Amino acid sequence: MDDDRLAEDLRLAVGQLVRAVRPADTMPPGEAAVLGYLDRGGPLTTADIAHQRGVSHQSVAKAVKELLGQGLVLAEAHPSDGRKLLLRLTTAGSSRLTEERRRREDWLGAAIGDVLSSDERETLAAAVPLLSRLTAHLKTK
Repeated sequence: MDDDRLAEDLRLAVGQLVRAVRPADTMPPGEAAVLGYLDRGGPLTTADIAHQRGVSHQSVAKAVKELLGQGLVLAEAHPSDGRKLLLRLTTAGSSRLTEERRRREDWLGAAIGDVLSSDERETLAAAVPLLSRLTAHLKTK
């Protein structure tokens, strides 16, 4: 199989997998993504998150507004630029994110256990670092 065909097959399979796991989510993907970025990256501005996600500032601002209203995110003055706000994950936001991740993990873990043989699970486990390397490489482009 040539690289282009493999790339297309991988793109389709990963996209379908992501969509298949979505029913386990209890919050909109944009809100969950904001919580995830804040969890992994510490305090960030709305513009920082939009840039990292590759989406518009407006779409992130809408999600942030919802999260602020739910008490899952806290906004505070930026220490070096008074025009900006830094967003922080609250304890409630961290708990909600943990619940969402656990729900997705349970959903996908059950499918792995139901569908894949022991050898296939080992193959999948060996593929995870490769996918992580590809992701890291694509982020640098």
